[in-house]
Amino acid sequence: MSGGSTAVRRWAAVVLRPGPARTWALTAVAALVLLVLAPAVLSDFRLSLLARFLCLAMVAVGIGLAWGQGGMLTLGQGVFFGLGAYIMAMHLKLADAGPGGVPDFMLLYGTGEVPGWWEPMRSPATTVVLVVAVPAILALVLGTAVFRRQVRGAYFAVLSQALAAAFAILLVGQQQTTGGTNGLNGFRSFFGYDLADPVNRRMLYLVAAGTLLVMVLVVRALMRSRYGELLVAVRDQENRVRFLGYDPVRVKVFAYVVAAVFAAVGGALFVPIVGIISPADVGVVPSIGFLVGVAIGGRATLLGPVLGSVAVAWAETGLSESFPSFWTYFQGALFILVVAFLPGGLAQLPGALRRRRWAGRADDAGTDGRGEGTGRAPTTAVGPDRAATAVGGADDHRAATAVGGADDHRAAAGHVDADPPAAAASDPDHHLAATTERHP
Repeated sequence: MSGGSTAVRRWAAVVLRPGPARTWALTAVAALVLLVLAPAVLSDFRLSLLARFLCLAMVAVGIGLAWGQGGMLTLGQGVFFGLGAYIMAMHLKLADAGPGGVPDFMLLYGTGEVPGWWEPMRSPATTVVLVVAVPAILALVLGTAVFRRQVRGAYFAVLSQALAAAFAILLVGQQQTTGGTNGLNGFRSFFGYDLADPVNRRMLYLVAAGTLLVMVLVVRALMRSRYGELLVAVRDQENRVRFLGYDPVRVKVFAYVVAAVFAAVGGALFVPIVGIISPADVGVVPSIGFLVGVAIGGRATLLGPVLGSVAVAWAETGLSESFPSFWTYFQGALFILVVAFLPGGLAQLPGALRRRRWAGRADDAGTDGRGEGTGRAPTTAVGPDRAATAVGGADDHRAATAVGGADDHRAAAGHVDADPPAAAASDPDHHLAATTERHP
């Protein structure tokens, strides 16, 4: 019995202690829950509902990379989500119509002929390629044009949101080719598998869960690589990174493209799982909903966006059934509370509790031994690199090391040959930005 409790304590210590071991442990737990536990205990309806939430979480993973690590407030991810979803929906409608057939809604509202730009979606392989390529190319072109003009912050957010609104309006106006307000629905098969078969529905869930886990691992690899350090450096001090010889545009565009591809893949899997895609799923309101989930979960963490988006989607489903007219108010109140009291999201909560516990221990230690009568706890000497990290933040230390070593670290973090408090006072804005968002 004591051996079991010891193992539990060791496992809990690994999960609560920040670091690679914690990330791998949480990922293993998530994989176990998603791939083994959920299919075993949930009904077919609840499992399909969870699969829908996982598709939304794919969008959140990309937002966490672009916004949390890169500082790009992406309010238009509904565009890329919709592109992937509509490309997949076109293929499913053509597959249901048969070789040379015409989708049913085109017979009712259109000319009875398939438009030429629909024809490539008859091929499953071409559809998969287009789901990835079209959003990636659009994000590449848009990101390059915007970031080269140094459009960022609220201006970039408004621009991306306007793009989502324009995309939804375009879809509504194309009744003959996109289904208009009704969208595309009534799918019967997915790459030859009958969607009415419960076994195939479970297979779709496993595909969605596996895809989400792969995306999380890809983002983890990016965040811990040299590119991840550069992305954080661009987020905190873009001009200084440019001065050191790096191109911030390429760094930001790559993250933006990855986020667009993740959103498109989530949209493509959303279509067979939910069975419908319409302009209401890709406009301004859904785009803001994606962002709210990421903010509540913790945008600067790895698993925070996933947990936040799933929790918000689950709460929306549950509360909208009981209180359909109050969900919007509840969502806004929850967002305001988290931003006001937990700027780092719910993922910040364990760290905040841990820091409070350590602060309590430090206060207790300050009243004993050498700390008694001095009003402060004993201090220890640290080297220059550790002092610079304490002043500028861990993210700045890693980012500056990526862009040029220790000397560049001092230049990029804004430090001068002075005591650590003086260095922090010389650049308080940078110190605040660097210390409020930590590299997970």
